[in-house]
Amino acid sequence: MNRSDSLQNNLSTQRILSLGIVLVGVFAIYVGRLFVLQVIEYESYQQQADENRTNVINDPALRGIIYDRNGYILAQNIPSYHVVITPVELPDDEGEIQRIFRDLSRMIDLPVHGGILDNINNPYVPCRSNHGIAEIVEYGETTAPYRTVRVKCDIPREAAMVILEKSMDWPGVSIEVESLRDYPTGSLTASFIGYLGPISEQNKEYYEAKNFITDRDKVGYAGLERAFQDTLAGTNGSSVVELDAAGRVIRNLETPIDPIPGNNMILTIDTRLQEAAEAILVDEMTYWNNYFRDKPERQQTSGVVIAMNPTTGEILAMISYPTYENNRLARLIPAYYYEQLAADARKPLLNHAVGDNLPAGSVFKLTTAVGVLNERVVTPEQIIETPGTIYIEEQYAPNDPNSLGREPRAFVDWNRAGFGELDFVHAIANSSNVYFYKVGGGFGDEVEYPGLGICRLGAYAKALGYGDYPGTGLPEEEDGLIPNPDYKRESGGESWALGDTFLVSVGQGYVLATPLQILMSAATIANDGKLVNPTLVREIVDGEGRVVQPFEPALRWDLTKDAIVEEFEAEPSIRGCESTGNYKTIESWVFDRIQEGMRLAVLEGTLKNTGMNNLEVEGLGRIPAAGKTGTAEYCDEYAKVYHTCDYGAWPSHAWTVAYAPYDNPEIAVVAFVYNGNEGSSVAGPIASRVLQAYFEFKAIDLANGQ
Repeated sequence: MNRSDSLQNNLSTQRILSLGIVLVGVFAIYVGRLFVLQVIEYESYQQQADENRTNVINDPALRGIIYDRNGYILAQNIPSYHVVITPVELPDDEGEIQRIFRDLSRMIDLPVHGGILDNINNPYVPCRSNHGIAEIVEYGETTAPYRTVRVKCDIPREAAMVILEKSMDWPGVSIEVESLRDYPTGSLTASFIGYLGPISEQNKEYYEAKNFITDRDKVGYAGLERAFQDTLAGTNGSSVVELDAAGRVIRNLETPIDPIPGNNMILTIDTRLQEAAEAILVDEMTYWNNYFRDKPERQQTSGVVIAMNPTTGEILAMISYPTYENNRLARLIPAYYYEQLAADARKPLLNHAVGDNLPAGSVFKLTTAVGVLNERVVTPEQIIETPGTIYIEEQYAPNDPNSLGREPRAFVDWNRAGFGELDFVHAIANSSNVYFYKVGGGFGDEVEYPGLGICRLGAYAKALGYGDYPGTGLPEEEDGLIPNPDYKRESGGESWALGDTFLVSVGQGYVLATPLQILMSAATIANDGKLVNPTLVREIVDGEGRVVQPFEPALRWDLTKDAIVEEFEAEPSIRGCESTGNYKTIESWVFDRIQEGMRLAVLEGTLKNTGMNNLEVEGLGRIPAAGKTGTAEYCDEYAKVYHTCDYGAWPSHAWTVAYAPYDNPEIAVVAFVYNGNEGSSVAGPIASRVLQAYFEFKAIDLANGQ
C-alpha cells in the first residue's frame, strides 16, 4: 500500500516536471519569437505596416505651352474626359447597379460584359484592356473599393457633361478630367515640335527617379518636346495620406507639396511664314509632278524649306515635307499609323531639315569660293577658261609617275557648251563646274597644283558650319560629312585622287550636308563672315510670364576676326592632311566679292528667271536679293528602282540658297527638292516666293504698327 502511494507520488512529480519543462520551452519559443518580431525585425514590420496604411499620391504638373514669335499657340494642354466608377459608392441593390451599367453602356459604347478578367492573360489596364463595365468594377472592388477605376477614356466633352448631369441618378459614376497634349498647328509644325509618348521600359528608372509615374505620365519623343523635356515638364507634386483597410483616405500625414508647372517656350517661328512656305513648296512640287505625270522617275517626293534671320540666327520657318500628324500620336500611339509612317520610303517621321545628310551640289561652291580667294589661288579678276568638258590624268599622289599610263578622265560642266572665259563673280553667278574644278584641284599652267586642295577646302567648310552639329538642340540633328584623304582610306581602303578633289570642289563626291548646314554657310557669307548659331527658341518664360531665359543671338565666331581656319603644309599631300598647327582669319573683302557673285546670279545668272529679281512689296518698294543655285547628282535606292543611276546621267536634287535685302540681309532661305533636277527651275522659284511672302508679312506688320 505504502509502496503504491510512493510510486504514484513519483509519477506525479515526473509528469509535473516534464510538463513544466514543456511549458517553459513553449514559453521560451514564444518569447524568442516575440523578441525577433518586436526587436530584431521591428523596423521591417513597421515599414510594412506603414506601407499598408499610407499612400503617396503623385499630382501631375501641367506641361509648359509652346508659342510662336507672335503668341500663336503651337502646343498646349486641353482637358481629356474619362468615365470613372467608385465601386463602394454604387447602390446596394444589384438590379439598380445593372440598370446603371446598361444606361452607361449605351452612352459610351462599351459593353456591360466584355473579356474575362485574368491577371495573367487579360489583366485590367486603364483605357487599354478589353473588358466590360462589370469586369472593370469587379477589379476595383477586389483591389481598392474606395478608389476610382477608369471605365472609358477620352470621351467627347458633350458626353462627359451629360454623365455629370446624371451623376445624381448614377451614384458611383463620375467624370475625371486629365490634361492632354494638343497641337493646334498639327502637321504644319510637327517636324520640329515633336510629340509625347509613354515612358518606355528602358527609361523607366530614369524618369521614376524624377518623380514621374510610368503608366500615367508622358515624355517628349521627338522635336522640341524631347529636346526641352526638362524645361517643359515641370515638377510633379505629392502628398502622403493615411488609408483604411478599404483604401479610403483618412487624413494627410505630411504637408502636401504642390506641383510646379513647366516653363513656357516662345519660339522664333512665324506661323504665317511657316504656313506660306509649306504651301509654296507643295504647290511647286505638285506643278512639276503633274508636268512629269507620265514619267515616274521624275516625280519629286519630298522637300525642305528653312528661313532664318542671318544676323540673329532666328529660324523663322522650317518645313520638312512630307511630315506626320502629331495629334494622332498625342493620346495613344496607334500601332498601324506608326508602322505606316515607318514604312514610308519618304521618311515622314524624320525632320529632313536637320536630320538628312544629302549631297550638297553647287551650293557648296560658295565654300570653295571663300577658300580660293582667301588663299590667293586666283584673284577676282583672273580669267579662267571654262569649256564644256575638261580632261585630267588621274593622280593619287603629287607628281604620280603612274598617272601617264592612265586613261584621261572627263569632267563636264552642267552647261555642256561651256561658258568660255569667266572671272570669279561670273563663275559664281553662272555656277560653272569647270571653273571650280580648276580652282579647287589645280589645272595645268592655268591654276597651279594643288589649287585650293582638299585639306584647305575642308578647313573652310568647317569654318562655314559644315561637318558639325548646327546646335538647335533638336535630337534629329546630323553633322554631315566633309571628307579628306584619311576618310577615303579608312572607309574604302583607297587612296585619295585628284578627281576626288574636283568633285568635292563642286559639292559632289563624298560631301554630305543637311539643309540647315547649307543655309548656315550662305547666311554666314551674307552676314559678312559672322556665323550665328541657329535657334528655334526665342525665350523661355514661367507660368507668370516672367522671362527665365531671354533671347540673345549667340555668335559662334567672326571669321574676319577669329582665327579658326586651319593651315596646312604649302603643298598638301593627297595621301593625308599635314597641319601646321596654325590658324588664320578670312579677309572681309572675300565675303564682299562672293556677295557680288550671288547678286549677279539673280541679275543675270542662274536665278535670273526665278522671279527673285522682281521682289517688290507695297510700302517697302523693290527688294534686292542674292542667291546661289545647286544641282546635286545622287544615286540611292529610289533611283535604283527606276534604273536611273547611269554614269554621267544620274538624277539630281534641286537646291537654292538666297537672302535679302542684299545690302542689309534680314532673311536667308534654303529650298531643297528631292529628285527636283534643276535648282534654278525648281528650288529657285520656291526660295523667291518665300522671300516675297516674308516681306509681305513684314509690310502688314508695319502697317499695323507692329
